[in-house]
Amino acid sequence: MTPFYYNAFEQGADLELNRELRNTLEYEKPSLQDIVVLCIGTDRATGDCLGPLVGDHLQSVLPHIPVYGTLEKPVHALNLEETLEDIYSRYESPYIIAIDASLGIPEHIGYATLSRSPLVPGKGVNKKLPAIGHLSITGIVNIAGFPNSVLLQSTRLHTVMTLANCISNAICWFFMDFYLPTPL
Repeated sequence: MTPFYYNAFEQGADLELNRELRNTLEYEKPSLQDIVVLCIGTDRATGDCLGPLVGDHLQSVLPHIPVYGTLEKPVHALNLEETLEDIYSRYESPYIIAIDASLGIPEHIGYATLSRSPLVPGKGVNKKLPAIGHLSITGIVNIAGFPNSVLLQSTRLHTVMTLANCISNAICWFFMDFYLPTPL
């Protein structure tokens, strides 16, 4: 399925991403109790820390939402399968929102994407990992090219932080609408 693109450097991108996230989840109708957010990446490479940054933000703002992958406990190639086993042992029918950094064309650097299809982590650095999730959100942090692992290490932190804020805001607003009491 073709992903939706949101320029994280434009004002309101987080609101647009939130709107499409809401539409997608209303269409697919997962139980709120079954939604698990899986943030993939590591803090050892600037370009790959998008997922853990989003995970940290979500965990601090929404501590009651199941979030896997933070700066303290990242989910990456070495522990991904173990993490998936843990998720499926804890939740009967988890609806996984997978988040990861990605590489793309120069015009798309700084764009967040949302797709109603699984995420294929490690694809940009030629790793063979399982497709994950029911819904995927990526942040395009740098251009695709050779060698991709070097590109992830030379990515601007400002780009990653802008994308992480956009994605985190969109997800937080979705959950806050359901968990915060409505004013009288």
